[in-house]
Amino acid sequence: MDLYIEIAAVLFNVAYVLLAARESIWCWPLGILGSGLSIWLFIIAGLYAESVLFTYYVFMGFYGWFAWSRSSANSGIEIRTWNWQVHFAVLTGGFIGSYGVYAALVNFTDAQMPLLDAYTTVFSFIATWMVAKRVLENWVYWIAIDALTIYLYFSRELYIYAVLSAAYTVIAFYGYAAWYKSYINTQRKFDGSS
Repeated sequence: MDLYIEIAAVLFNVAYVLLAARESIWCWPLGILGSGLSIWLFIIAGLYAESVLFTYYVFMGFYGWFAWSRSSANSGIEIRTWNWQVHFAVLTGGFIGSYGVYAALVNFTDAQMPLLDAYTTVFSFIATWMVAKRVLENWVYWIAIDALTIYLYFSRELYIYAVLSAAYTVIAFYGYAAWYKSYINTQRKFDGSS
């Protein structure tokens, strides 16, 4: 039974990432479904921070769906970038938050691989928020996160999720290229140089 749930979750989650890379609003409902199924699997596997993360994904799915609907109805969805100072602050906060989650996992749970679980979880919170806010660099964060989760999932015998993370890593490169192209096209229109 868990295998079928894992397969369904993977299919929904892959569809989410592919549609997000293509800037389709339909990524959000599929992400909600995939994340909902994933919560159960991570609780069984003892990856509690991951189950909390996927609960967050469900809520962010609704937020992203609303935000993208509103943006496209009003003025179009515009991709933005952050300067290095913002990224430095985000990374610093992410590392501090990761240590806090790690400490909680070590002291209050029987979590497996708590340090890696904490880092991938906290930075996934950040990167998901960046997707909803249409920040181009979210894909760079996802490349690093997805590469780390390959090992995390493989070590917990969640082989399908490990393969999913490998696919996500590749899709994140595609997502960055697609969003970058869209960003450049928007900048050209704004600058009047098209």
